[in-house]
Amino acid sequence: MKTPAKRTSRDIRTANRYEVLRQIIAESPTSRPVLAAATGLSLATVATLVGELLDLRMITEVGFEDSAGGRPRGLVAVNASGGALIGVDIAETYVRVELFDLGLNVLARADEDMRPGESLPEQVVSHVAAAVGSVVMQAGVEGARVLGVGVSVPGQVDRATGVSEYAPNWDWHDVPLLDLLAKHIAFPLYLDNPLRASAVAELWFGAARGRGDAVVVNLGTGVGAGLILDGGLYRGVSNSAGEWGHNTLVLDGRLCHCGNHGCVETYVGAPGIMLNLRELGPQSPLLHPEDQTATIAALARGMREQDPVAVKVVRDTARYLGAGIADLVNLFNPEVVVLSSWVAAALGEPLVAEVREAVARHALPRPMAATEIVLSPIPTDPVCLGAATFALEGALQSVGQRAASRTIPARSRTAPPS
Repeated sequence: MKTPAKRTSRDIRTANRYEVLRQIIAESPTSRPVLAAATGLSLATVATLVGELLDLRMITEVGFEDSAGGRPRGLVAVNASGGALIGVDIAETYVRVELFDLGLNVLARADEDMRPGESLPEQVVSHVAAAVGSVVMQAGVEGARVLGVGVSVPGQVDRATGVSEYAPNWDWHDVPLLDLLAKHIAFPLYLDNPLRASAVAELWFGAARGRGDAVVVNLGTGVGAGLILDGGLYRGVSNSAGEWGHNTLVLDGRLCHCGNHGCVETYVGAPGIMLNLRELGPQSPLLHPEDQTATIAALARGMREQDPVAVKVVRDTARYLGAGIADLVNLFNPEVVVLSSWVAAALGEPLVAEVREAVARHALPRPMAATEIVLSPIPTDPVCLGAATFALEGALQSVGQRAASRTIPARSRTAPPS
């Protein structure tokens, strides 16, 4: 395994610039002293970073606020029209793309359905390219304004190389995804997975905002947990943290795409929920054998109408989910556990209520007492939103690299051209 590279002063400066911009986006308008207090950076450092962001036209001066007994404080705000960001959510059954302004407001959205078996890399790339082209056209933005495209793909990824190393639900191994996308998309591309994307979205705008420790549970076709520890995204040594969906929940249980048996995902992911329904009522009209989305939607309607089969399936699913989340509560002692992604959104508060009861039966009392379990409040696709922040992070990184490459010794600036 490669040894993680040590952070350079340039990396630290980029991270600080990113954190200052994040605070400005979240709290516009704001002042330099408030930013210093929120980030823990010195006022001088914040002033320098704000100056850089002003030069980049990512933020703008918006006036002053009165200060008790002192000189008025200058206020800055995000310059929403200073650029555009694109977030791509590649899931097992769809591709969703959203285009954002710099305030991370959605300007355009496009969806592409993926039929069962339509999972070859070239097919997925074709869907992504079509959706990216669609949102750029809908928003009417010039290509030069697009700072980057963040791409989320299920499974384990190498951010540095843009490679999808392993996507078990598609049996992908070492797919050079960003290289394939770059043949169709001219904007800078940045890769990660939905666990990290949804966690960052909750940290910036959702239920984890202002929290030091949080777990974001992704419930879709696949299942995993994004981790926020000490107020920041936790990736692990090889960007593989959060693969909780492949923890063993039932010894010698259902076969998982990863090759193991009894994984959490096989009981609480969309295909697992369909199997729960099939085992309880194989002829149930709620079951749409080839359509995950339709089956989950039917279960959600059934819960609202108190259909006994739907209630039993969701309750059984919550029992499995609660046992798995109890492990996360005991391990990480988070302030909040957020249920996110499309299955959680579809089943909504009835699922959350059942999960709370199930977790309480399995978790230790002390960490459980300190943990809230909530549904994601983010109104847009949290994975697209988080992926867009990866594009923003990459744009700031590239700005720092360009600035460094332009730096030359002072004496040579006035030297005659050779």
